[in-house]
Amino acid sequence: MGFRTIVVKERSKLDLKLNYMVCRSQEEIRVFIPEISVLILESTAISLTSALISELVKNDVKIIFCDEKHNPESEICSYYGSYNCSKKIINQINWSQQAKLGVWQKIIQLKICNQKKFLEELGFKNQVKILDKYQQETQLGDVTNREGHSAKVYFNCLFGLEHTRRDENFYNSALNYGYSILLSCVNREVVKNGYLTQLGIWHSGDFNEFNLTCDIMEPFRILIDKIVYALPENDANFKIKILEIFNTQQKIDGKLQYFENALSIYCQSVFKALETNNVDIIRCYE
Repeated sequence: MGFRTIVVKERSKLDLKLNYMVCRSQEEIRVFIPEISVLILESTAISLTSALISELVKNDVKIIFCDEKHNPESEICSYYGSYNCSKKIINQINWSQQAKLGVWQKIIQLKICNQKKFLEELGFKNQVKILDKYQQETQLGDVTNREGHSAKVYFNCLFGLEHTRRDENFYNSALNYGYSILLSCVNREVVKNGYLTQLGIWHSGDFNEFNLTCDIMEPFRILIDKIVYALPENDANFKIKILEIFNTQQKIDGKLQYFENALSIYCQSVFKALETNNVDIIRCYE
């Protein structure tokens, strides 16, 4: 797996030469393709060859295209991420309702736990007690919506009592950008393991191509929240700072792992839990 996140911001032409991605702009830059993990194309004035796209996909490189406002708009995922993807998709269709409800309950508990730890770091003692209560009250399938109640308390602590996620402001824009990057990373894990992003365990939107991804990514949102919370308002470099998440390390299963490795370990444990109906094997960062 690659380890470099490449961001191309200006008018450029990208092509393939001897297993290198060649970026021709004001100067020529070459990057060894097996070293690339994520390629983000921030400008709509960038062109790239189909040969390069094919080689990047073969090397499991996540390619993210941005719109005219430089926000993530689309991505490229391989059709065949696993040698036995047909079997995996059949299993996915046949995941038991009990397994899906149990895994969703565990995911929400992990998300609230991570929110609680962040608020504890910030000194919100009373709110930590509230989230601890919500975490313990989370039922099978989260039928009482402890996730929603926790989110209200959590975001009010981070951004004030008047804040809602529907507001158009700097911090919501930064969160949306970060969540888009996280979504793309989880999409890659879903496809790489042979599953369909469309078939979720809780999310089931008819027009959402990433229902399963939206389910799985929940506990990792807090890593984005931490970066955004630390940003000065209207920081012009917020996107670069958010991309620093790829250089962070998380402790998971007793070991320090770089972000993408930790995410991969977590995703694989979720898939295994769905296959075996055993939520105790789910591993998340500490």
